Amino acid sequence: MHTALRHVNTLTFDNRYARLPPAFYRKLDPTPLAAPYLVSVSDDAAALLDLDPAETRSERFLDMLAGNLVPPGAEPLAMLYAGHQFGTFVPQLGDGRAILLGEIVNAKHERWTLQLKGAGETPFSRTADGRAVLRSTIREYLCSEAMHALGIPTTRALGIAGADETVYRETSETAAVLLRLAPSHVRFGSFEVFYHRREHEYLKQLADHVIEAHFPHFAGTSDCYERFLIEVVERTARLIAQWQAVGFCHGVMNTDNMSILGLTLDYGPFGFMEAFNPGHICNHSDEQGRYSYENQPYIGLWNCSRLAQALTPLIPAEQCNAALARYEGVFMEKHAVLMRAKFGLVQAMEGDDALVSDLLALLAEHGTDYTIFFRALGRFNAQQGADNDAVRDLMVNRAAFDAWLARYSARLAAESGNDADRCMRMDAVNPKYVLRNHLAQIAIDKATRQRDFSEIDRLLKLLQRPFDEQPEHEAYAAPPPDWAKGIEVSCSS
Repeated sequence: MHTALRHVNTLTFDNRYARLPPAFYRKLDPTPLAAPYLVSVSDDAAALLDLDPAETRSERFLDMLAGNLVPPGAEPLAMLYAGHQFGTFVPQLGDGRAILLGEIVNAKHERWTLQLKGAGETPFSRTADGRAVLRSTIREYLCSEAMHALGIPTTRALGIAGADETVYRETSETAAVLLRLAPSHVRFGSFEVFYHRREHEYLKQLADHVIEAHFPHFAGTSDCYERFLIEVVERTARLIAQWQAVGFCHGVMNTDNMSILGLTLDYGPFGFMEAFNPGHICNHSDEQGRYSYENQPYIGLWNCSRLAQALTPLIPAEQCNAALARYEGVFMEKHAVLMRAKFGLVQAMEGDDALVSDLLALLAEHGTDYTIFFRALGRFNAQQGADNDAVRDLMVNRAAFDAWLARYSARLAAESGNDADRCMRMDAVNPKYVLRNHLAQIAIDKATRQRDFSEIDRLLKLLQRPFDEQPEHEAYAAPPPDWAKGIEVSCSS
C-alpha cells in the first residue's frame, strides 16, 4: 500500500507524555535561531516520519529543525529527571537544552518522539545557555545513524540546523540544533527524581505510562512492575554487550543518560576503539576512568541497580534483586553470541571463551586496531601453508600470534564450512567503517571553518553501509593518522 508523504504541517501528533501531570515537565516553546541554515538531513530518519524528501529541503522544515516553527499539534516541553553523575546523585537535572516537540504516529502506526537538542534555555538549564554547538551536533548526528546501521539500538538523528549565533564553551563556537527521534526519551533518572522526592504517586504514574506506551503486554498484570524492571535490565545488558563487541565507548554512562528502552542515548564524548586497550577512557573529563571500556558492563548493572532502588515503592526489594541477578547471565550470553559471530564460529564449543580472551589479550599487548583486525581476520585462510601475512602483519609478536592462529585453525576445522562462507558471515558482523574521531573531526573542521557540509553527508552515506567494501572509500577504513592522537573529547563534546 502506498504511504502518503507528509509535510511539516500535516504530521500527526499524539502527545502521550504531555498528558501526564505538569510535575513531569515544563511546557515552553523553543528559542528561535536567527537566520538558520541547513547543515544536513538524514533521509533514512525522515522516512520514519513519512516526510516527503522534498519537504526536508524546504524553509518550513528548516524552521522546525531550528526551533523557529512549532508544527501544528506539537506540545513542546522540557522533561524533568534526576540522575547519578559519575556516581554522585544530583537531585534535579532535566532537559537543560532539549525540548520535546511531541510524538508522531507514522503510517505503520509506529510512534516517534521528536526532540530538539540545543533549542534554548529551559527551567532546568541551571544557568547554562541551553544551546548546543555545531561540533557536538555533528558528532551525535553521525554516530546515531552509524549505530543504527550497525544494528545497535539507538536514538535516531533527523537533521541539523546551524546559525552564526556565538556559543561559549572552551572557546567561542557557533550554535546548532539537532532534531533526534526515539520511541521514548524517558531515562532511568526520570524515575529517580520521584523516588528521592518521595513522590511515589508520580513514580507509579510514570511506570504505568511507560508500561502502557512501550510494554502494553505487561499492563494490567499483577506483576507488571517487576516484569518491566526485568525487561529494562535485560535490554540494558544486551545493549552493552553490543557496545563491547563493536568496540564502542559511550563515555558518560550517568543514569540520566540511560534509556528506559535500552537505546544508546546522549552521544557526547563517545569513541570507537582503535588501538585495543581494555582500560581505554574515551572521555577526557573522566579523570578516574569510571566509564572506561572495560567498566561499561559493570556500570550498566550499577545503573540498573539505581533504577531498581527507585522502583522499590512498587516492587519488593527481593524481586528487585532477582531482576538485577539476571543482568550478568544475559550480558554474558549475548556477548558470547556476538563474539562467536565476530570470529566466524557457528557453534558454541568448550574453549571458545579462552580462544576469545587470549586473542583480546594479544590485541591489547600489541595495540592492534580493533576494527581493522576483525575485518582482516575474516580473510584468514585456514589451509595449511596459506599466505596470511595480511592479518599476521597486524601483530608485532608473530610467534605468539601464530600459536593462537594454530588454535583458531583447529577450532574452525571442528565445524563444517569453508573459508569463503565464513568470510561472508564475518563481513556481515565486523564493520569495515566506523565513525573514528579523526573522520568526525575532518567533517567538523570543514563545517566550522568553511561552512562546507559535504563531508558530513559523505560520512553519513558511508556509515549507513558499514559492512560493505565501498572500494571508492578505502581511505576511510585506514588506521588513524598520527595527528589524530591529539584529539580529545570531553563532556562538552
